[in-house]
Amino acid sequence: MPRGSSRVKVFVTGNTGMLGRDLVPILQKEGHTVQGADAHTLDITQESQVRQAIDRCMPDLVINCAAYTAVDGAEKERDKAFAVNRDGAGLLAKICARIKIPMIHISTDYVFDGNKWSPYLEEDPVHPLNIYGLSKWEGEEAIRSCLEEHLIIRTSWLFGAYGRNFVKAILRLAQEKDHVHVVADQHGCPTWTGDLSRALTHLAGEIFESEKSVPWGTYHFCGKGHTTWYDFATCIIEEGGKRGPLGVARVTPIQTSDFPTPAQRPAWSVLDCGKIERAFEIRPAPWLEGLGRVLDTLLCEKSA
Repeated sequence: MPRGSSRVKVFVTGNTGMLGRDLVPILQKEGHTVQGADAHTLDITQESQVRQAIDRCMPDLVINCAAYTAVDGAEKERDKAFAVNRDGAGLLAKICARIKIPMIHISTDYVFDGNKWSPYLEEDPVHPLNIYGLSKWEGEEAIRSCLEEHLIIRTSWLFGAYGRNFVKAILRLAQEKDHVHVVADQHGCPTWTGDLSRALTHLAGEIFESEKSVPWGTYHFCGKGHTTWYDFATCIIEEGGKRGPLGVARVTPIQTSDFPTPAQRPAWSVLDCGKIERAFEIRPAPWLEGLGRVLDTLLCEKSA
């Protein structure tokens, strides 16, 4: 598509996932034509399938939301995690390079080890603590190695109205139990899929703005403000209780060592989003606002 066109044909992988379910309608609302594929209709690790899907769609832009996201599961299913997060991402980038179209790819805060204790910048050294983070980092590198026109967006602690995520898990526990224990020594930035979807839609338009030279590369985007899983859970229950009855009586903070998991997680994965604001005028909204929107969807609309 020539630069300067306001409408873009976008191919979205992972279109029925937690992020894709919010992203597709927002892209369409902005006038873009969207075609998507999920894991049931497209295996991004299979070159012939990817070539056929993209050749059939002939998009102007690919947004890759497809990923293996089971952090603990990746420790056992290492080959599957690398196949999707590294090889699949690299394959999409390779085909985008062949037909000369750009790609936006979603990555993670888990590429960092959590030892910095100040917000991570895009150029900070990476050191993943788990297989999931390593597979996502190697996916980033696979994209960089073959496609110049790419935007890699690292995000963190995604939550939304669709799919499996922390907010929905806490609401379920709050309705089943009177006492919930949540880790209090891991810090991060919750990110609503709706806010990330609007940022990605903004980027899609910026890429095809004729008067601008796109600053390709890696960027961070997450909800404004940081918290712990314990404080996040407490907020979910407090705000959720304003919208409907929850059975839980209290939330108790625990240490990571009290709740061992197969995958080690960083104690600090707060991301600095200054670069994306300077380059594209994208300003993250407070994560608490996004939480309210999701709770309205999950609780108020359900009871209406």
